Amino acid sequence: MLLDTHAWVWWVTQARDLPRRVARLIDERIATEAVCVSSISIWEVALLVQRERLKLTMGVTGWVKRSESLPFIRFVPVDNGVALCSVLLPPPIHPDPADRIIVATAIQFGAVLVTKDENLHNYPHIEACW
Repeated sequence: MLLDTHAWVWWVTQARDLPRRVARLIDERIATEAVCVSSISIWEVALLVQRERLKLTMGVTGWVKRSESLPFIRFVPVDNGVALCSVLLPPPIHPDPADRIIVATAIQFGAVLVTKDENLHNYPHIEACW
């Protein structure tokens, strides 16, 4: 299971934006194995905080370190395979680079992507849930 950036943020912060059934799905998964988050999501969160589109209860560096310390989250680096896959994704995929990297990560790991993003739900080359 791979969490999209918003799913990760909303789940960790227990935001009301995350439907209860999705939170339960994630909670059920962490009972047996870690959920994954792409390292590109850290980049996205830092940009959102910098642009004041996301407010956290602490500085972004501390917030990320706290997330990294959670034993049930595994951060997946953007390695060469993911980077290449993100460029070679078959159409139709929208051009957002972070979404492409997240999709490529899901493909590389054979993971279900947890996302609210309808564009990603409609992408036929991954399994997405929300």
